[in-house]
Amino acid sequence: MTVHNSPQVTPFQRPPEQIAFHRTELSLILSVYGRMVAAGEWRDYGISCLREVAVFSVFRRTAEIPLYRIEKRPKLRNKQGMYAVIGTGGQVLKRGHDLKAVLRVLERKLIRAVE
Repeated sequence: MTVHNSPQVTPFQRPPEQIAFHRTELSLILSVYGRMVAAGEWRDYGISCLREVAVFSVFRRTAEIPLYRIEKRPKLRNKQGMYAVIGTGGQVLKRGHDLKAVLRVLERKLIRAVE
């Protein structure tokens, strides 16, 4: 019996997938952002769609470091929750499975800002 080795077949290289916010997620985030801009607390934002995380960064001024980062990490979906709000120093202010519940941490700051 003769065994023939077939030529090595290489699969197509897929580009790395990017994590992004869905339209409904962005709607919730931009709702909080709009209220904070109206209160005069925030002035600018940036969105980064990376390989493992999507980040919505909030700035008081354009040239500063972000005041808050709202992150979406789908790999943490079954663990702590894929949404997190992270403060300036890198501390996690709130993490969870529900984006609306996670964003409430920022809405508390809006109540103080309006007073």
